[in-house]
Amino acid sequence: MILAALSLLLTQAAEPEQHRFVFLGAGRFAQYADLASLHPAGAGGRIRVLQVVEPDFRAGGDAYWGGWSWWSFDCDSGSVDRLDFASVREGGAEGPATADAAPAYEAAPGGDAHELLVAACNPGDYATDAATLEEAVAHGRAQLAL
Repeated sequence: MILAALSLLLTQAAEPEQHRFVFLGAGRFAQYADLASLHPAGAGGRIRVLQVVEPDFRAGGDAYWGGWSWWSFDCDSGSVDRLDFASVREGGAEGPATADAAPAYEAAPGGDAHELLVAACNPGDYATDAATLEEAVAHGRAQLAL
């Protein structure tokens, strides 16, 4: 019984985490909202966003895929607040997370934060662009190359 439970836990841990990445746009980074991480609360909630960097991006001798940030948002007021940032090394290792103490702000139309707000407030309007971190990185790098 204990071996069966341990085997089940190991099998579950080995399965890749499922995401629902939707492409928000590309500039300096390719931005993705992970709609699978959406936690609605009242008129808003919070959601995790992935920033993908160009291939061969290195810092301190390490290769990176990009970084994650948790954001809170309010659909009624149009405000967003980036809560933290955690780097993602090549291969998927995260962190550590660093808190972002900047206050919430109004998401200006046309900006990355506005695209995030629209997706978070209307998740049913979006098709999934990637279901794994690796797929999102590949998709993002292709968008950055355009």
